[in-house]
Amino acid sequence: MKRSIRYTSSPLLASKTPPGRSKLIVGVIAVAFFGLGARAAYVQVLDNAFFQRQGEVRFARTLDLPAYRGKLLDRNGLILASSVPAASIWAIPEDVEQDDPQVRAQLKQLAKLMDTPLASLSAKLADEDKTFVWLKRQLDWDVGEKITALGIKGIYLRKEYKRLYPEGEAIAHVVGFTNVEDKGQEGMELAFNDLLAGKAGSRRVIKDRMGRVVEGVGEVVPPMDGRDMQLSIDSKVQFFAYQKLRDQVIAHKAKAGSVVVLDAVTGEVLALANYPSYVPDKRQNLTGEQLRNRALTDTFEPGSTMKPFTIGLALDSGRVRPGTIVDTTPGRITITGSTISDTHNYGVLTVEGVIQKSSNVGTTKIAMQMPAREMWETFSAAGFGQKPQIAFPGAVSGRLRAYKTWRPIEQATMSYGYGLSASLFQMARSYTVFAHDGQIITATMLKSEQPALGVPVFSPQTAAQVRKMLQMAAGPGGTGQRAQTQGYSVGGKSGTARKQIGKTYSTGKYRAWFTGMAPIEKPRIIVAVMVDEPNNGTYYGGTVAAPVFSEVVQQTLRMMGVPPDMAVKPQIVADVAEETL
Repeated sequence: MKRSIRYTSSPLLASKTPPGRSKLIVGVIAVAFFGLGARAAYVQVLDNAFFQRQGEVRFARTLDLPAYRGKLLDRNGLILASSVPAASIWAIPEDVEQDDPQVRAQLKQLAKLMDTPLASLSAKLADEDKTFVWLKRQLDWDVGEKITALGIKGIYLRKEYKRLYPEGEAIAHVVGFTNVEDKGQEGMELAFNDLLAGKAGSRRVIKDRMGRVVEGVGEVVPPMDGRDMQLSIDSKVQFFAYQKLRDQVIAHKAKAGSVVVLDAVTGEVLALANYPSYVPDKRQNLTGEQLRNRALTDTFEPGSTMKPFTIGLALDSGRVRPGTIVDTTPGRITITGSTISDTHNYGVLTVEGVIQKSSNVGTTKIAMQMPAREMWETFSAAGFGQKPQIAFPGAVSGRLRAYKTWRPIEQATMSYGYGLSASLFQMARSYTVFAHDGQIITATMLKSEQPALGVPVFSPQTAAQVRKMLQMAAGPGGTGQRAQTQGYSVGGKSGTARKQIGKTYSTGKYRAWFTGMAPIEKPRIIVAVMVDEPNNGTYYGGTVAAPVFSEVVQQTLRMMGVPPDMAVKPQIVADVAEETL
């Protein structure tokens, strides 16, 4: 029997709802909808900037449009450094399906193309950052195209630029190098980074979660390419100087060496080389010994190469003349208890002979006639103790103490190059005093067609007299005979300085120098050579450094088209009997 239930007869349902309650419920619902509408209007119309920013953070990106970095050129327009397109590979790790056998096989090919161990690649893809990781920067562009052709999901290519240096290790210390962000780190790349780099452009886009551009928004700001810079360096002179320096360092089992070639008219640096060196675009396992630009950063006691400045001051002040007699007997002199010696007892010398024989005793006797202040002023005017005003990073000032602190023995030793320090670059520039009619000129790493302006240090007559003495020093009977060249007259001064170890001088470690100029009557170039710690039986500047000077001078003047000023002696003497065969 079916039971009939009438719900409307239920006492609970039959009871009437109070009117106020229903109105309250309807009112709450209406207020809620009104609030949602107001909030929507506020968010979408009145104050939508915050939410637009949040949306842009998730989808909009500003893409850098890299500027093309300017080239570095030598004085003849040959490329020393230039940029080429490079492929940089990046990934979204969470999108790379490493568990898929097909993807694992593709990743092996990827690792091989990037020349990276597969384990290292896998570790990068397992990185905590799931949205972005660099896999390899600055690969060759054709390698990047092969990687793109693999079609691995989550692996992407970005176009960048990388720097190439065609002249390699011969010019490494001049051009320097850039990092992976294309910013200069050393050399001219650092010195002129702002001009070379230009200014990157930008493009505002919307990307999907796969990193693909789906829409461009806003204006495109085009990049401003960097400027090309033409250096004063002659790449042919640079290569030849580096090659001869390297050969000499190796032949004498030396620690290192440097050479600087200056144009004596314009002050341009034609060559600046160091050994050991490095390849700028292949810097794996690079050491500080290779990286250091010794010609500018390392300072040494210049030894006998300072004697021309002491003699020049004595000549300029009228205290001596080239023919003035100086008695160096018995080959030594004592100053306040300390003894200064020559390698031989040269007896009675003229002032010219003091330079020719490189007499410490003769130089000391002349120096002690002059106030310390005058010597200090002359040395300072010649650039010693002053940082070179050259657009190149790392140039040092050397050391020249104030004259008020000099003791008599210190004045004596400074007269022949001990007790002060200078870089090889400073020595090369200081000799412009004798090559440029008594004026010191500013050196430059940029090409210049105009003769340099100079600051007087000595009179033109004194400079000419010292040049003649330097010619004698590099000629028969002098200490630098191996500096002679075929067809060109030369003048210069050798130097051999003991290396200072702590507070004492080493008895077995030396630096060999030679600084000079050619042609002697009207100098066109100045060449300075330093070999550090020669260890093959000889260590004198006249036998170790002078031969490099000779070869570099002869080759450089020929390349510059400077006509010989001396008769060239035949170097091949054939036997008559051999000629008849």
